[in-house]
Amino acid sequence: MDLLDTLMSKRMKTREVPHWGAYLRKQWETEFANHLSDEKKKSIHLDDGNGACGYLWHIFSYKTKECLESKKAELAFEREQKDFCYIFYQHTNDVFIVENASALKAKDLLNEEDIYITDKSFTWTFIITHEKGSYGPYFSTNNKRNAVFK
Repeated sequence: MDLLDTLMSKRMKTREVPHWGAYLRKQWETEFANHLSDEKKKSIHLDDGNGACGYLWHIFSYKTKECLESKKAELAFEREQKDFCYIFYQHTNDVFIVENASALKAKDLLNEEDIYITDKSFTWTFIITHEKGSYGPYFSTNNKRNAVFK
């Protein structure tokens, strides 16, 4: 079962939006990596300049932003209120807009790679990387929201 089927089977209102990926990746970077200089972003391979390479999640793997990892990240994601979410990928421009997403669980995303989930206001994010077992999953909040990571 692919992700769209999973979302729809859980009765989440889901809309596929092609071509929004680049926009959402840039917005994500603005909200979660705005504390980094362009030089630092380049040094951690955040992006190669055209969006085709690099990984936004490097802000966590290079320890440049505070986050929860592994099971703690999954638990934080489970507890997060998910009324409206954007789901997008690192290497494609396909996007899912999901409403009534409270039933969305980390286990629903196990087969996904380099996937980003965030709320409408980009106040939190959950990421599953292609480096399963080594890096991620990650959960973090942006600077607009006070979060305690323990």
